[in-house]
Amino acid sequence: MRCDVDTFAQMYEAIYKDLYRFALCMMKNTQDAEDAVSEAVLAAYENIRKLRDEKAFKSWIFTILANTCRKKLKLLNTKSGVEQEGAVKQPQQCPDYALALDVKKAFFILSEEEQTIVGLSVFGGYNSKEIGGMLKLNANTVRSKRSRALEKMECILR
Repeated sequence: MRCDVDTFAQMYEAIYKDLYRFALCMMKNTQDAEDAVSEAVLAAYENIRKLRDEKAFKSWIFTILANTCRKKLKLLNTKSGVEQEGAVKQPQQCPDYALALDVKKAFFILSEEEQTIVGLSVFGGYNSKEIGGMLKLNANTVRSKRSRALEKMECILR
C-alpha cells in the first residue's frame, strides 16, 4: 500500500487510544506500554508498504503491537530477578483513567494468551474470527478461550 505521512497519521489517530489501552493491559506499566506502542507504530510505519488494504490497518497494527508486547514481556521476564547494579526499580504506575483496580487485578491473573484475546476483543473491538486470524487460532477456540477468561475474571470479581 502506498501511504504518505499524513495518511498514516490519520489512520493512527483514529486508534491510538485503543492501542495504548491494549498495551497498558498487556504491559501493566505506563512506561512499558508507551514504549511498546512507540515501537509498534514505528515498525508499522516502516513496513506500511506491506499492508495491502487500508481497511486492514487496525487489525494489522494491533497484531504488530501484540507481538511487540509479547517480546517485551519475554525480555522483562528473563531480566526479572537479575537487577542491574545501581539500577533503581521503577514503581508500577497506572493512570487514574485506567481500568478499575479490581478489574485490573482480575485481568492480570489471566494467562498472556487470555489477556491478548480479551484485550483484542474489548479494546480492539475484534470478533472471534478476526482474533483467530491474528493469533492463528480457530474462531471457535478463540470464543472458548475468551469465555473461560471472562468467567475467571467474573469469579475473581465476585
